[in-house]
Amino acid sequence: MNTKLRIIPLGGCGEIGKNMTVIEYDDEILVIDAGIMFPQNDMLGVDAIIPDYKYLLDRLDNIVAVLITHGHEDHVGALPHVMRDIDAPIYATPLTVGLIDVKMRRSPLKKEVQLITFEAGDTLTLGKYFTVEPFHVAHSIPDCVGFGITTPAGLVVHTGDYKFDHTPADGWPPDYAKLAEFSQRGVLCLLADSTNADRPGWTKSEKEIELAFDKMFRDAPGRIIVASFASLISRIQLVADTAEKYGRYLAITGRSMRDNTKMAMDLGYLTIDEATLIDIGDISSLPPQRVVIMATGSQGEPSAVMGRLARGNHNRLQIEEGDTIVLSAHAIPGNEELVYRTINQMFRRGANVLYENIADVHVSGHASQEEMKLMINLVRPKYLLPIHGELRHLKQHAVMAQELGIPAENIAVIENGTPLELSDDSLQIMPRMRGGYIFVDGESVGEIDWPVLRDREKLAQSGLFFAVISLNGSSQMVGQPEIISRGFIDRRDEEALMEGAKEKIDQMVKQFAGQSQGLSKKIEDALSRYLFAETGRRPIVQVVIK
Repeated sequence: MNTKLRIIPLGGCGEIGKNMTVIEYDDEILVIDAGIMFPQNDMLGVDAIIPDYKYLLDRLDNIVAVLITHGHEDHVGALPHVMRDIDAPIYATPLTVGLIDVKMRRSPLKKEVQLITFEAGDTLTLGKYFTVEPFHVAHSIPDCVGFGITTPAGLVVHTGDYKFDHTPADGWPPDYAKLAEFSQRGVLCLLADSTNADRPGWTKSEKEIELAFDKMFRDAPGRIIVASFASLISRIQLVADTAEKYGRYLAITGRSMRDNTKMAMDLGYLTIDEATLIDIGDISSLPPQRVVIMATGSQGEPSAVMGRLARGNHNRLQIEEGDTIVLSAHAIPGNEELVYRTINQMFRRGANVLYENIADVHVSGHASQEEMKLMINLVRPKYLLPIHGELRHLKQHAVMAQELGIPAENIAVIENGTPLELSDDSLQIMPRMRGGYIFVDGESVGEIDWPVLRDREKLAQSGLFFAVISLNGSSQMVGQPEIISRGFIDRRDEEALMEGAKEKIDQMVKQFAGQSQGLSKKIEDALSRYLFAETGRRPIVQVVIK
């Protein structure tokens, strides 16, 4: 059989987020992860972005499994959307299954999705061609794995998100022995996390932030409000332990964080004393120095708890003078402006705000350069595919790999939608497939595209100019045009401009009398030129003829 192994990143290559990778051999496909990405500032109204998985839609019967490395949103957030089409079981570790289950119960997905639990160290036989060995890695959340995938073409190792943390929060260090064993067998290709490829040295251990949290709890004069990702179970445990140590009560707010906390406690991944955990409604009866609140919204999301607190429109909480607010998360690339705006708003309300740039309240969950070199040296792959990073990260990862002796022709720096074909003696980069972002806007998935976003941006920048014209059977205008303007010009300056617009409409109707076809477009173009000449701005102009 001359069938080659195909690897296709559908997300996470050339960007931070929405990680998704396809491993394909003959007529069988494994999908690894299905995450979301936060929208950029110019993507108005978009809630999230998911991978473009059109490639899979023609091959749905070939998918034997969806493998999940861990429970962060950039790896599981798209599951409620993509599983509407994919009819294959999801395989994940116990905590990750719990996080996915919580997410699926909140989604509008109508069909039942099969969730299958495995443990790191198990061996999974999937389809005719794939033997999958999940191995434990340290990250910023418990129960994370990478995958060793044996195929007829060779062994592929997918690291997932990882760092080499000797003192992880859950006490379970990475499985160095398994990585070395893979190397002994011979690794055809390593798919390796590139997120911190531009950071020299080693990533700090999760244990290092314990000292910062201890000092903060000891010194804070009033309430402490900690914002983090809802899935960051180890951070919830740290806050709960430190609260108990200093005699504070812990309230958790934000539906996703409450649901995840309950699930993790039920599964034994979180241990919180019942006397410490209280309802958010009970904090008003306690002195501020006895209260800790954990909340969602570390990225400044307007609808999350911290965003609403910053603007002063949370229905049960308000920031008070003397509050200490901790953003215990890294600002995702593209979110910096929103995060810093939220921080400024909270300072304005009298809080003391601690965040990554000024305090040790967060450490990265991703390997830095020396750990990435160690991963390559442990695994010693024939081919390297850098994943999980912007193009600059992927390129830097490739440079490091060449320094370690991997030939440049054995390294594939590719972006989403670019298939890679592999055999024991060849690596071939295929032409990139057409594709792009799939936007999630409320319940709408994939119905919003770039032209709609460009219209929204134009509306936001220059406003709307809308005219309704009535014509009789002789193509003569009946009465005056009805004109509506929004977000375009101050109403005090409107009257003269509107009179000129009406004259322009009358002129165009007379000029093209009897030529009803295309008349509305001609009037729109004429109005656009007139409005630009008068104001220097180009609103969206729409003309309706009735």
